[in-house]
Amino acid sequence: MRCASPYSYAVLERLLQEYFPFPRRLLQLHTLVLTSGALLPDPKCSPAIVTAFPYNCLAHAHLRLSAASPPSAPLRLFSAMLTHGARPNRHSFPSLLKSAAASGSAAAAGALHAQCLRRGLASDRFVACSLVSAYGRTGHPARDARKVFDEMEGSPDLAACNALLDALCLAGDLEAAGTFFEQMPARDAVSWTTFVSGLSRGGRHRCALEVFRGFLLDNMGRRLEEATLVSVLSACANLDGAEGLMSGMAVHAYVVRHEVEPTAFLGTALVDMYGKHGRLGGCTSAFEFVCKKEVCTWNALLSALANHGKEAEALVKFDMMRAEGFLPNQITFVALLMACARAGSVEIGLYWFEAMVAEYKVTPLMVHYGCVVDLLGRAGRFMDAIQVIERMPFAPDASVWGALLGACRLYGNVELAVEVGQKLMALGPQQSGRYVTVRNVFLEDGNWQAGVRMGEVMQEAGIKKIVGQSSVVLLGHAIP
Repeated sequence: MRCASPYSYAVLERLLQEYFPFPRRLLQLHTLVLTSGALLPDPKCSPAIVTAFPYNCLAHAHLRLSAASPPSAPLRLFSAMLTHGARPNRHSFPSLLKSAAASGSAAAAGALHAQCLRRGLASDRFVACSLVSAYGRTGHPARDARKVFDEMEGSPDLAACNALLDALCLAGDLEAAGTFFEQMPARDAVSWTTFVSGLSRGGRHRCALEVFRGFLLDNMGRRLEEATLVSVLSACANLDGAEGLMSGMAVHAYVVRHEVEPTAFLGTALVDMYGKHGRLGGCTSAFEFVCKKEVCTWNALLSALANHGKEAEALVKFDMMRAEGFLPNQITFVALLMACARAGSVEIGLYWFEAMVAEYKVTPLMVHYGCVVDLLGRAGRFMDAIQVIERMPFAPDASVWGALLGACRLYGNVELAVEVGQKLMALGPQQSGRYVTVRNVFLEDGNWQAGVRMGEVMQEAGIKKIVGQSSVVLLGHAIP
């Protein structure tokens, strides 16, 4: 192989600079570089001409084209970079750490941190901020991100503070996130959105709405960003009662009044919010409101229809979705199988379960098997349901056995209900609902002695039935 000259590297760097705004052209150039051997100098040549710049540019291009490029591509470039003698610099690691975060690789994030320490770059503000974010997004404990943050040079800037806030929220340490949020010297829309999203993701939906109202008071007259609207809509969707619905409708009114572009991202959040509250009229309107729909938008609509008694319409919409060229994914098939189960369309459901694997190459998850068991159980086909469970590639969880137990109660199949109930109790002995369901099967079958005995078993195990609760909530404030 010919020795790569300094001139050829200069030409390559000039081309990379010229095409930097066009990531697809950079990847085409990457192909040319690989086939020509421009990044593979002869071992007899001086390694001084091998710089980090080409690798940095190409790694950045792969990240910008994440849909067409595997998340691990920048990491493979890094490996080649070290093999060929190029020295990574402060511009190398942010892209590599984003790649590790995108792939969810905690090991890669830790290995890259070790490389940063070895090269004296871990305290660099630019690199440290990326490290904090990567630790948060790869499942590391919150203390790891906090340690990197505390060791940064000088006072951390707003970007670094937002990265740590996100890491704390992702780790589920909402108390620490709240304390840090209050202590931040400055906040922007990203700060507020991150905290609202973290609270909602942690199930503290009312707190998320309160924080959002604080954001409105703190930013009077400021136009809300799409990410902020989507985060608060998620909280509204999961907050039961009038408060969640009214607050979600206020967000929708804001979107219309301020002519916010109805992207698929925002539209899906609106469809999901109306769907979770059973408002199918608003759900359909929000769906039609979206100009460029994505699979996620269709999924939200299908789930809403399947969950609220419109199973036949869900099946029609599924056909429309495929006719418009959208490929169903795992979430699509959950909604579809749920609709088939509730509509009693057993053969249709079984057909699509087979087609999911054979035609669409979608790997079934536990939830898909649970839907099929529910589909067969509702039709009284207990032997078929048991065969599905026995053929599963993994051990059934409580959702699968629970679907079968529900069918047993529906048909009064006491013998199977007891067997399934025992399996459920073994999986989660403190779940009162499973004992109550089995007890009710006995009582509905007229076996009062067995029903009373099940109640005694619960009492002896110290298991209490969860009492139903009701509450009155105040409506949220309208968004100006």
